[in-house]
Formats: sequence, structure tokens, C-alpha cells
Amino acid sequence: MEQTGREKTLYATMRALPGHEETLAAMLRDLARDVRAEPGCLRFVVYRLASDPAAFHVEETYRDQAAFEAHIGMDHGRRFNAAIRTMVEGGASNVVFLDLVA
Repeated sequence: MEQTGREKTLYATMRALPGHEETLAAMLRDLARDVRAEPGCLRFVVYRLASDPAAFHVEETYRDQAAFEAHIGMDHGRRFNAAIRTMVEGGASNVVFLDLVA
């Protein structure tokens, strides 16, 4: 998918604490369903590292900054972030924003 300068793209990583791997995977599947239903979501894909089943990688693209802001205000995202505080290293995902090069 080609990305225009207006789209907002990021990835998030998180590592489940011991014993929380499958619960986090299930929660991420539910979150993916809810986020993909948002009108401004263009891409929301969840991966589990092949070499480390406790590590997760989420790729996200939103139509524009406004769509991203609407996304971060959604109840399902707030509930997910609150729930993972005691399930992942550092209490939250690590988010990296991207700018398209080519």
C-alpha cells in the first residue's frame, strides 16, 4: 500500500510478562477487530515474533492525523492500555512513529 504524506503510520511493540502471553495475544486479536472497524484505520496488523512468543509487534496506519487522534480517544484502546499495565514489560507498549521515505 502506498502511503501519502497525510497518513499517520506507527508501530508498537510489547513483551508479555511470564504467564500472560496467551492472554495478551487474545486481547490483541480483539483490539485488532475493534480498531479495524474505525473509519480512519487503513491498517492494523498484529504479529508475534517467530523467535520469541512473548514479543508482539503491531503495525498501524490511519488516514490522517485526525483519524489517529480519533483512534487514541476510543474506549476500546483505553481499556486495552489499562489492562496491559500489569501484563507487559514497562506497563505499556513502545510506540514508534514513522515518516515515509520511499
